[in-house]
Amino acid sequence: MSWLPLSFGAPMVLWGLLALPVIWYLLRLTPPRPRTEVFPPLRILARVLRREETPHQSPWWLTLLRLLMAALVVTALAEPIFNPREKLPAEGSALALVIDNDWASAADWGKRVATAERLIADAGSNGVPVVIAFTAEKPNAEIGPFDASAALDRLRAAKPRPIPTDRPAVYARVAATLERLPGASVAVLADGLAATGDEAAFKTLLERNAARLVWATSDRLSLTGLTSADNQVDGFTLTAIRAPGDPAPAQITAGAFDDKGRRIADATLTFAPGQTTATGTMKVPFELRNDFASIALDGEHQAGAVRVLDESSKRRRVGLLSQAEADQAQPLLSPLYYIRRALQPFADLVEPSSADLADAIPQLLDQKPAMIIMADVGTIPAQVRQRLVDWVNNGGTLVRFAGSRLAAAGNDDDLLPVRLRSGERALGGALSWTTPQPVTEFPKNGPFADLAPPTEVTVSRQVLAEPTPDIVERTWATLADGTPLVTGMKKDKGTLVLFHVTPEATWSNLPISGSFVEMLRRIVQLSRNQGTAVANAEAAAASLAPYRMIGADGALVPPTPDARPLVPAAGPLPVTLENPPGLYGSETGVFAHNLLNASSTFTPLARPQVSLPVTAIPYAFDESENLKGPLVTLALLLMVLDTLAVFWMGGLFSRRPRRAAATAAALLIVFGGLFGHADFARADDSKPGDSQAIEDISKTRIAYVITGEPGVDSISRAGLEGLTRFLIEKTALEPGPPAGVDISKDELTFYPLIYWPIDATAPMPSEAAIARIDAYMQQGGTVLFDTRDQFSNGIGAGSASPATERLRDILGNLNVPPLEPVPSDHVLTKSFFILPEFPGRFNGSPLWVEASLDASNTENRPVRTGDGVSPIMITGNDFAGAWAVDENGDPMLPTVPPDPMQRVYALRAGVNIMMYMLTGNYKSDQVHVPVLLERLGQ
Repeated sequence: MSWLPLSFGAPMVLWGLLALPVIWYLLRLTPPRPRTEVFPPLRILARVLRREETPHQSPWWLTLLRLLMAALVVTALAEPIFNPREKLPAEGSALALVIDNDWASAADWGKRVATAERLIADAGSNGVPVVIAFTAEKPNAEIGPFDASAALDRLRAAKPRPIPTDRPAVYARVAATLERLPGASVAVLADGLAATGDEAAFKTLLERNAARLVWATSDRLSLTGLTSADNQVDGFTLTAIRAPGDPAPAQITAGAFDDKGRRIADATLTFAPGQTTATGTMKVPFELRNDFASIALDGEHQAGAVRVLDESSKRRRVGLLSQAEADQAQPLLSPLYYIRRALQPFADLVEPSSADLADAIPQLLDQKPAMIIMADVGTIPAQVRQRLVDWVNNGGTLVRFAGSRLAAAGNDDDLLPVRLRSGERALGGALSWTTPQPVTEFPKNGPFADLAPPTEVTVSRQVLAEPTPDIVERTWATLADGTPLVTGMKKDKGTLVLFHVTPEATWSNLPISGSFVEMLRRIVQLSRNQGTAVANAEAAAASLAPYRMIGADGALVPPTPDARPLVPAAGPLPVTLENPPGLYGSETGVFAHNLLNASSTFTPLARPQVSLPVTAIPYAFDESENLKGPLVTLALLLMVLDTLAVFWMGGLFSRRPRRAAATAAALLIVFGGLFGHADFARADDSKPGDSQAIEDISKTRIAYVITGEPGVDSISRAGLEGLTRFLIEKTALEPGPPAGVDISKDELTFYPLIYWPIDATAPMPSEAAIARIDAYMQQGGTVLFDTRDQFSNGIGAGSASPATERLRDILGNLNVPPLEPVPSDHVLTKSFFILPEFPGRFNGSPLWVEASLDASNTENRPVRTGDGVSPIMITGNDFAGAWAVDENGDPMLPTVPPDPMQRVYALRAGVNIMMYMLTGNYKSDQVHVPVLLERLGQ
């Protein structure tokens, strides 16, 4: 039964409201109020025996109160529900739930779970078993059938995976299970994306034993993915895709992040009306682009909006080759001297150990360079020539410089961009100029188009290109007489470039000009890395271990237990549960395995055309609310008021005030217990008494702020326990167990150091609590703030992470002194261990302390002089995460990067902080003892 936004589970009970008039009639009467007479007892007895009492009419307000109480009870028994939801078709022999939990479902996973919970609840009320299967899980995962309770447990334990769906395999398993349960209802909770094999998968699932189809999809497919990020000449070119069918234009912002998660560049990508592809360019310096570790689309919390980058998108490896021996006495005449000087700032240079081309070329190719530069290399040996040609065809960039050997070697159509005339053109020769030729404007079709022509460069000798119909298209730089200076062409995936002069200043002064550096830089940016260099053939064949993975929500996370080593191959690699998207390798070199590639598209999933009854439902949270509990509570409150009114009308409160007050208090306590609020009758024992205070000050204890987030607080406690163990093991200090403090009410002066993990989702402390922290710092205590995100080096103005923004809000209400990163001569660096830095689980943030404005460090002492201890420390390295240990003393969280020594250094940093807190400038004086003894002559 449903009336607009209100429905009743037992509407027949509402007929009880017809009894209200009868109840009203019965409640009109109430015993008369006793009268108090101050007369002898016999006269009272005579009056009682002589007079006949008649009932007195009940007050209207008491009758109304009781009628309202009865109406509330009747309505509550009818099980009213506000904003009721529609009953879902979950009947038949069973309910088969097939849920997509791939990367595309991560953004609205909560709605999908809520929809599935309603289906399971309705199946449970109908008493039918539930088959539940996920399309991005292991192929041997159990799918049931289960009862409703077990199905809910499995649903709540599931999570989205950063991989595509495998509908054919999963649907086939569900269909095989339904052969034992014919006539089942099948609910498909899809992600909205079509995939290969969908038609056959739906046919397998629905053609035999299904009696009804429940189809659940989002209102619209609003996913946006990043399909490519290429390091081009003028910047990083990005390509994003969206699903077709959206006629409106759209803009999205992409951010580039370095290996420590810091945002260092932005770009805007614009979708034209009705278009599914958008492009944009991050126009930042080439050196900054080498720091890009990942690129992500803002506002898209799924794995398809993130691309990780490896060496193929970063600094190029360039191989250098020359047949001329370098003259040690005259290095400026070396063919590679100016090339090395031009390329060293932005490329990794490799050279062969052998001068023999048959050995030198394979040595360079084994290093997997992006580009090879040949300085006046003539004929290529036949045994290595084909391998060099294949390298170019697969994406390599070959740059050749002219010289007498190249001029004499003749033409090579596979390894030169143009055909050459025999011989060379020199000033004073047969094909000579009267004067050296300058360089003119660079052609618009070449990579040097936006460079200014070098007016100081002249050419006195060159090799000439044969005039062909395509010579203009292949010319990248020309001389004043129209002859090419630099030519180039695309060859399959690679590029061939020829400088028609030598790489040293014999034929031209181009190599000693600034334009030469810019021209080589542009060519390097055109090249594409071929992979990571390997030490030997065994290493080349080895698989790459998982290093950092892309989570379903797009965050970079440590490898999951299911991740397995990846074996790189020439073609695209599939994304699976064993090989999820992310980085594979180690700190020395990684391989990027991304979810989407340049050919990826988003195709909406079409509902299968079947003859079954179909019910389409949207993904949504259950907003219905059962009103039975609130109505019963309100009826009980009215009953309490009715009881107090009867006592008042009976004169209980007027005859014996003390007994009446006691009776009222007892009633309040009883009814308060019924409502679950009897705690007010107990004394507040949350504050520590004298015994607790004595226990707190009997031993040195490190405290941490209780944030209210269970995960954060448990790591804080485990971290301080790990530091306490390390302090007991390495020092004479034996601290007590760590203490969790509520800064709003607990006594803070018992603790020399309070560790405060900043969490953006935790409630903001009140002004009174922050004032207590301020007083604690002013009285000599120290608070160690930890944003746990490596971003606290940006605690000043500018963009920051949510945790750093929360830290700024907290610090805005404190009297914070001037801060500085720990200087190299600060006593913190030598208070126990000698430490140049203070890492935690991360190692990307400095440790900020109070700036020693009045400190001095004369005569090169080990540490600076100065009194006092910093009342505040700030880091983003997640100290507690590095210190945290379990009951067995094993680390709970991995360090980033996974370096065992980083955890040791983090624990040493904790020891230094504690020694500094407990000893202050005493340690500074201890460090100066050798200097003091020397002055005393001892």
